[in-house]
Amino acid sequence: MTDLDAFIDGLPKAELHLHIEGSLEPELMFALAQRNGVQIPFDSVEAVRAAYDFSNLQDFLDIYYAGANVLLTRQDFEDLAFAYFQRAAADNVRHAEIFFDPQTHTDRGVPFGVVVEGLIAGMDRAKAELGVTSGLILSFLRHLSEDEAFATLEMAKPYLHHFIGVGLDSSEVGHPPSKFVRVFAAARDLGLKLCAHAGEEGPPAYVHEALDLLRIDRMDHGNRSMEDESLIARLAAEQMTLTVCPLSNLKLCVVKDLKDHPVPEMLRRGLHVTLNSDDPAYFGGYVNENYRQLARAVGLTREQLVQIARNSVEGSFLPPEQKAARIAEIDAYGKAF
Repeated sequence: MTDLDAFIDGLPKAELHLHIEGSLEPELMFALAQRNGVQIPFDSVEAVRAAYDFSNLQDFLDIYYAGANVLLTRQDFEDLAFAYFQRAAADNVRHAEIFFDPQTHTDRGVPFGVVVEGLIAGMDRAKAELGVTSGLILSFLRHLSEDEAFATLEMAKPYLHHFIGVGLDSSEVGHPPSKFVRVFAAARDLGLKLCAHAGEEGPPAYVHEALDLLRIDRMDHGNRSMEDESLIARLAAEQMTLTVCPLSNLKLCVVKDLKDHPVPEMLRRGLHVTLNSDDPAYFGGYVNENYRQLARAVGLTREQLVQIARNSVEGSFLPPEQKAARIAEIDAYGKAF
């Protein structure tokens, strides 16, 4: 282990872009399939890992949704969440704001409450046993209709006290943010924070729509913002947090090589960048692996890594006093080195 790796391992941080279904490791997939009597199209853990050799978002989503079929009970969702938090705690993640896709589950007959109650149980356990705090973000699947998103928001109303926000994920191209203007406005009226995936595979125009039409509080990905000078200036001026996911970008061929990743230029231009793992079981690493591989590829300094960790807390939806305490912890760690 290099000195930089050790520094990253000890650096307190938050994770803001994590799809809990995308943390389903092959071993747990097999265990849940056996527990629930679910047939999966793989005969070994190795076969699952081989199937993870995809090169675009849609191929990934196909296997992602197939894997989710093993998640049926409250205990399954608790086990899924707690398994992620154990890995997060090992990476010195002190706070995580995680996405879940209720439509992936309700569309196959799993009750909304089963999903939420299981995830919350795992989150509560993580706080009690691991000291990791968290928040839950309900994501709408953008390849489905806005009417279906409204139906999901309606299902969520009895559980609103469990959520910090809503998000927008799944197949980006052909499903612009403008498709979901009314449901995002309704979520805002309910007091929820707003996030949206934009500018991963979709064009800079989608980023503009997410800002202007959805009026988001935080942007997921945002890579292609770098193609639009006016957008770069605006994102910097507004200090809009970008939840960037390097290993995801590499796996889905958003970038061909991590050496080409835009994070250094984003930092140079004053963008509020964070590093996250997205769907770590599928993309080759949890949050520290994203920090490590990107730092090696583009030469990030310790000062830049501390700034990114600070950004992760500043960009969270934690209350101001909790943000201040966590940022002080990061700054103290940076100064100690």
